[in-house]
Amino acid sequence: MISVKKIAELNGHGNPVFTLELSQKPGILFTGGNDKGLVEWSLKNYAFIKVMFPVNASIYAIHCPAGYPLLFTGLRNGDVLAFDFIKQALVSPLKHHKKPVFDIKSVNNKQELLAASEDGTVSVWSLKTLELLHTIDVSDDTIRCISISPDEKRVAFGCRGNEIKIYDLEDYTLVKTLHGHTMSVFSLQYSYDGNYLVSGGRDAQVKVWDALSYDLVHNIPAHLFAVNCIAFHPVLPYFATASMDKSIKIWGSDDFKLYKVISREKGYESHALSINKIAWNGDQLISVSDDKRIIVWDIDFSD
Repeated sequence: MISVKKIAELNGHGNPVFTLELSQKPGILFTGGNDKGLVEWSLKNYAFIKVMFPVNASIYAIHCPAGYPLLFTGLRNGDVLAFDFIKQALVSPLKHHKKPVFDIKSVNNKQELLAASEDGTVSVWSLKTLELLHTIDVSDDTIRCISISPDEKRVAFGCRGNEIKIYDLEDYTLVKTLHGHTMSVFSLQYSYDGNYLVSGGRDAQVKVWDALSYDLVHNIPAHLFAVNCIAFHPVLPYFATASMDKSIKIWGSDDFKLYKVISREKGYESHALSINKIAWNGDQLISVSDDKRIIVWDIDFSD
């Protein structure tokens, strides 16, 4: 049995919250959405700290690369804003895309930053100089999500054309295209052991792929509507999914069974609208939603 307790609700956003990211500094959370700024919160006393900086377009992605005093924000207008924690200021924005940037991830061993856009390309930037190194033409349509394998040898891109594209991170060549979803791929996550790639789609399905053979291992009819986010627990064999159907579900990552549903229908004081993003902070699960709220859940796996 898994028990769930809602321990905090963070309010302050005036519009839907699309994304969240834990800071490199423990106890700090960043959120963004259809508001006019990127917001910093304390997870120690569950309080608003400040608006980090204003934005002139909706925030779709936030990324804090490990080992760098930087925060990156992907905007609806295609810009990637870069905030320097040491200077406590925005530095020159990463301007390349003309359409929304939906996801940002970093490749530590190459010191590179990847930004995926609605224009069907992924831009690759130097984390040291913030210069554009090259672009990858991935799709004719939107790229919604990025996941990098734990050994940093492969990167997976989820596309609006229903497919998943796997690229070699050494030279950014296409390795494999995975077909299985019948609608856009909204979420992707490699398991921490690197054995599986788990994908979620607008088709409400969660698919589990073998990360070596790329065979489809499991197909889970997981939700009623789009699977917006997949998040593996940092140490325990579980992963969580968040959906447009207003629910969060916790699954076993070793047996792929459903263990918990967090929703209003199940009696939890949960979100009233689409849950857009989730993240683990130890055994806490943090969720953000179109209902403008941020909820912190305490997940107890010991029962």
